[in-house]
Amino acid sequence: MINLDPLWLTAKLALITTIILLVVSIPLCYWLCYSRFRLKAVIEALISLPLVLPPSVLGFYLLIAFSPENAFGKFLADYFDIRLVFTFEGLILASVLYSLPFMVNPILSGLKNLPPVLQEASFTLGKSRVTTITKILIPNIRASLFTGIIMTFAHTLGEFGVVLMVGGSIPEETKVVSIAIYEEVEAMNYQNANIYAGILFVFSFSILLAVHLIHNKHRKTTLY
Repeated sequence: MINLDPLWLTAKLALITTIILLVVSIPLCYWLCYSRFRLKAVIEALISLPLVLPPSVLGFYLLIAFSPENAFGKFLADYFDIRLVFTFEGLILASVLYSLPFMVNPILSGLKNLPPVLQEASFTLGKSRVTTITKILIPNIRASLFTGIIMTFAHTLGEFGVVLMVGGSIPEETKVVSIAIYEEVEAMNYQNANIYAGILFVFSFSILLAVHLIHNKHRKTTLY
């Protein structure tokens, strides 16, 4: 019988990461879409970097940054009594950074595809920027928003290199499903590894199927 703690911990990590990124990404994407800042391309490249950067590389640099022996980690430990290495809080921050493009890119793409007249008309009618975002823009990018939420959640479920580097394998603290699978295979407990892997496979496939079905429905609605 498998231990259910890694499953619960993984779901908890994915949910918290998704909520944080949803809150952060909407204003960030709005700024990236409508700001005239000259270095936006650099910022967009940095946000998308986890898509091409090996997870172990990002995990290594986060491990160094979070370590109490270095400036950032020492600052957090000395002034806020916060420890990020081998803790669940460290996993959350690492997951937010690693999954950032999976939330930002769909939302940003949705905003860029909207006609500029929507925002201009809202401002002309005296609506505030917050009202324009929440009442005008976001309802018109529901499919993109849903895609970002689902893809972020699914991506966080499968993280391995980053969580291994930053969190290690502490039961009930940082041992998520991907780490559990790795350890079961190392111990040649293939039956348990297969159960963990099968649960992730079915769940991930279901999520992706839902995304495609919603996009197809949205495309048909747009056409007609």
